[in-house]
Amino acid sequence: MSDAGLADGFDLFDLPAAFYADPYPVYRALRTHDPVKRLRDGSLFLTRWADLDRVYRDTATFSSDKTEEFAPKFGRGTPLYAHHTTSLVFNDPPLHTRVRRLIAGALTPRAIAAMEPALIALVDRLLDAMAARGTADLIEDFAAAIPIEVIGNLLGVPVEERGPLRDWSLAILGALEPVPTEAQRARGDAAVTDFLAYLRTLVARRRAAPGDPAQDVLTRLIQGEADGERLSEAELLHNCIFLLNAGHETTTNLIGNGLAALLDWPDEKRRLAATPDLARTAVEEFLRYESSNQLGNRAATRDTDIGGVAVPAGTRIHLCIGAANRDPAQFPDPERLDVARTPNRHLAFATGAHQCAGMSLARLEGRIAIARFLARFPGYAAAGDPVRGGRARFRGFLALPVRLA
Repeated sequence: MSDAGLADGFDLFDLPAAFYADPYPVYRALRTHDPVKRLRDGSLFLTRWADLDRVYRDTATFSSDKTEEFAPKFGRGTPLYAHHTTSLVFNDPPLHTRVRRLIAGALTPRAIAAMEPALIALVDRLLDAMAARGTADLIEDFAAAIPIEVIGNLLGVPVEERGPLRDWSLAILGALEPVPTEAQRARGDAAVTDFLAYLRTLVARRRAAPGDPAQDVLTRLIQGEADGERLSEAELLHNCIFLLNAGHETTTNLIGNGLAALLDWPDEKRRLAATPDLARTAVEEFLRYESSNQLGNRAATRDTDIGGVAVPAGTRIHLCIGAANRDPAQFPDPERLDVARTPNRHLAFATGAHQCAGMSLARLEGRIAIARFLARFPGYAAAGDPVRGGRARFRGFLALPVRLA
């Protein structure tokens, strides 16, 4: 099919299997032929970097509040509705400001730097275990194991209680697909319910025995700011879920996608292995080239226009991060992986007021994990067919079998 045909036939609410395997030809066609595409429900799908950058920065015109969107999607009163309308990412000020300030206070540059020795030790333990076997699933054995431990430590979740966290995360975030199935909604509702039940016990224990609020995010959220700013119980619990989910899923995808991309670009793999100092720019390139989070959403609060297209107040807007991060107007030769690419103003962490509060931690995890893995196993190779996650919003793998060398 021609690029024009791909753009004309694009339907976010009825995506073919080929899209989940490789959405980038469709994104390229949309950027070229219909960059502000009107979908059949009246919403807009944006694919140009400049348009996303503008929407992210103009919080007065473009709201993150999803109350009206999630009511028909999940049903008012359901656990998924309660969660996603309370968590940080789908809210505007004042809730967004209050929660972000509390979280950011525990993720200062000094606090993140202090995490590096423990992170290195964790990565090395995982590498030792994989080396003993000679083969590995880079997702289950490595990429997914790292952020679960890091975020678990931040919130003080006991190691022996971390088992269900990944499955809860996948179930809750899986329901955010453009058109979730009944099964996805049921799994998501059950996961929110179980997660809340667990967190109530964890919060009760932390209230009785607080940690250091400079390092323990949960204690910081419970105690609030010195000026008396506090979260309600529901806000506290749902934003703990958000932190565990956001910190886990996106970082798992960053590590897995990065190591998979190097298999597809062997010259870049050799280049990075030979020049470890490129690890920082390489992580930024993995975030750009194969963005962990491919889609964002906003709603217009007033009449406006985007790229000459009229946008009435109330219009829902889909922000295609995966397309914007390969926009040739912003990135020379955007379909090529370049581990030394600079500048690299990707939007994987969004920008503006909603820029990811945990991006410095994610970057640290990605850099340490990928650099140390490549130093240990520079000759790693595919050992079977990878299994994609099969989702449009979050792009990553469920399984990535490799042979270590």
